[in-house]
Amino acid sequence: MFFPLHPGTPPEGQSLDTLFAGRGVDLEAMYHRMKGLMDAEGLPYGRRTHTYNSRLAQELAKWAETEPGGAAIHDRIYRAYFVDGRNIGAVDILVELVASVGLPAHRARRVLEERAFKDAVDADWAMSARAGVTGVPTFVAGGHQVVGAQPEAVLRELMSAAGAATRPNPEA
Repeated sequence: MFFPLHPGTPPEGQSLDTLFAGRGVDLEAMYHRMKGLMDAEGLPYGRRTHTYNSRLAQELAKWAETEPGGAAIHDRIYRAYFVDGRNIGAVDILVELVASVGLPAHRARRVLEERAFKDAVDADWAMSARAGVTGVPTFVAGGHQVVGAQPEAVLRELMSAAGAATRPNPEA
């Protein structure tokens, strides 16, 4: 399910300084917190200076999920945005990402230009609003919710609170 994170971001993006201006956000501390969480999980994470409108990337991902091997686009979009700091709202960049995972670039471009998956993403956004989602990622289980990047222990607590059977932690 997709969520409208900063949907008013212009196509060319916006600096993080501008996005968080006047909100008392320490960007350096925020970066180090996320970098630490990502490092702990073995995930790559770069230092971004801008945020970009993810709407077209969401529409592209919805389409890609209907294609064999399309799930690979999620990792590619993640890497482009969170590691390389690329504008995932730019059609040419999205088409390049599609081609890099072996999906047909010409079909992806047509999907983006025609906004063929707009309604599907609109439905996701509406479902997110009904579910009370306020940020990404949001993990929901058994009426409980955790928002934001979280360590594995927090997600295990969520599952436990939801009544899920526990399995031994192989790393414990």
